Amino acid sequence: MKLKKLIPELASAIINAGFDAEPKEIQSLSVPKIKSGADLFAIAPEQSGKSTAIAIGVIQQLKAPFEEAPRSIIITSSKEKAFEMEEQIQMLSKELKLRTFVAFDGGNLQYQKDEIYDGLDVLICTPKRLTELVNINGVPMTKVKMLVVDNAETIVPMQSQSVIYRIADGIKNPQIMIFASKWDDRFEGFEERLMKNPLVLRAN
Repeated sequence: MKLKKLIPELASAIINAGFDAEPKEIQSLSVPKIKSGADLFAIAPEQSGKSTAIAIGVIQQLKAPFEEAPRSIIITSSKEKAFEMEEQIQMLSKELKLRTFVAFDGGNLQYQKDEIYDGLDVLICTPKRLTELVNINGVPMTKVKMLVVDNAETIVPMQSQSVIYRIADGIKNPQIMIFASKWDDRFEGFEERLMKNPLVLRAN
């Protein structure tokens, strides 16, 4: 992961967080590919730095706040994972002031819809809540250019592929990234239906 090729504010935040000292393999592999705009599968074990790779990649692509509609949707397996992801993005984009919001199961649906429409850059959702929001037109799709699925090996067995397909089908030319701790044969459906010549990155 070559910091000189990242926007300065992000590179500075990575150094301040100490992530530059020993960059994880999955980060070194995936961040340049995310920066290039490629669709990808990133497969690496738990605690190998995948969430940080997502945060760095999303921040690098978005760069600064812009208009009101979200430009990146990140799907995570649980409320806890969603808030962990938000914490990573907020920490690394502090100078850039990217706007994030977490929508999770059990929260007030109308409140979450209102917050989304108030304006944000990154929407982080659990699959069930994202489905509920989409059903009530609670997520404007006009500006979304990145769809990221974290912990995909957990989300796919939850039969959440349908909302991923639905979101991707409603976006024009999205960059789609699937992160998982292990490969699941059901990922092939994403490759066939949604993705453009995706790269498969594997790290230890």
